[in-house]
Amino acid sequence: MDDALDAIDLRLLEVLQNDAALSNQDLAARVAVSPATCLRRVKRLVDAGVIERRVALLSPDKLGAGLQALLEITLDRQGAEHLDAFEARAVQEAAVQQCWRVSPGPDFVLVVQVADMPAYHAFTQRLLTQDANVRNIKAFFSVKRAKFDTRVGLPSP
Repeated sequence: MDDALDAIDLRLLEVLQNDAALSNQDLAARVAVSPATCLRRVKRLVDAGVIERRVALLSPDKLGAGLQALLEITLDRQGAEHLDAFEARAVQEAAVQQCWRVSPGPDFVLVVQVADMPAYHAFTQRLLTQDANVRNIKAFFSVKRAKFDTRVGLPSP
């Protein structure tokens, strides 16, 4: 983004992080700008990639979401091409909600959501077991989600 974020941009981002479903009129009223200014600024933030996308956050508990696991993945060969290849395959998997390349320790941490243990087994066979470059998998199964937030801390204006 060419221009630094000003106080209006930061207020827009703060309000949108709480409720991205607001109409432009309501968003403008909450930020105390005109609807035209609001629309123009939000479009600029989207075009600049500051706002990546707007989504609905669903309740896994209300939907009977099944099994969530956090996986630590260590590859046998860690060359850039091997890391890139595994990452490309992981992000294509619908069960992978998040894919993080990390250091030090394992090479990747994945957050995986599947219906049940048979679905988890099928996922691991598909992504992990058939990959000859996966050396180690350490799985942690969620028993309770104490906190989940998508908010990004914003700088002071």
